[in-house]
Amino acid sequence: MKIWHAPAKLNLFLHVVGRLDNGYHQLQTVYQFIDWKDELEFEVTHNGQIRRPIEVKGIPEEQCLTVKAARALRDLIPGTEGVSIRLKKNIPVGSGLGGGSSDAATTLIALNELWNLGLSYDELAEIGAAVGADIPVFVYGKNAWAEGTGEILSQISLSERRYLVAVPSVEVSTRRVFQECDLSPYRDRISLQDFYDGAVCNDLEPTACRLYPEVRLALEWLNQYGEARMTGSGGAIYMEVKVEKHAKQILQQQPPGYRCRICVATGE
Repeated sequence: MKIWHAPAKLNLFLHVVGRLDNGYHQLQTVYQFIDWKDELEFEVTHNGQIRRPIEVKGIPEEQCLTVKAARALRDLIPGTEGVSIRLKKNIPVGSGLGGGSSDAATTLIALNELWNLGLSYDELAEIGAAVGADIPVFVYGKNAWAEGTGEILSQISLSERRYLVAVPSVEVSTRRVFQECDLSPYRDRISLQDFYDGAVCNDLEPTACRLYPEVRLALEWLNQYGEARMTGSGGAIYMEVKVEKHAKQILQQQPPGYRCRICVATGE
């Protein structure tokens, strides 16, 4: 059976620039994909049911974005197509690396092929956006400059990079971080050139560090070796590394309970 891979992402910055009437925050960010990947397998059925029969720690079936995405797609088509989804989680849950959204996007792409639907990426991205704000960027599978709630995407030129990514032993709630961040008056929008000039940060970092001391400690640890930053709403911390030997030396000093990995980020 074919294995489908769902890559993680890093937010190279994350600015909160407003809030919509529905409560969602408006953002500016840049997504860059890294080679930390979940694995999915799909067995097509003809009973109309969407199932994930194998338990995944920390992700109940009814809350799983793969199941929600598959059901959203299934609701749009006639017939009795169904699927059994097997998900192997390699990307840590609640880390801000986008694993759940990537799994959902991969599910949409896979079922579009397996169910012979012939939908475009734009159509799949629209379906995905109704399930989760980060899903469209994973549907397109390209590094991107993003605005709105993360669904307004523009192509961006990035160099291939190597990062050391450190995930402390804590599962961060994106909802809680956004609910408890007080960012008004909101930050002014920046330009792409501002990003290239390095005039950026992660606006959610102080709140995540306050709510989750493990995130603060991970940031302090990695900042000893360079310029570290939190991705998404946390709690993964990352730092660009120029020399792999240096990264491996840092890995030897990782605190107990951390999941650390040297990741290659694509330039596409």
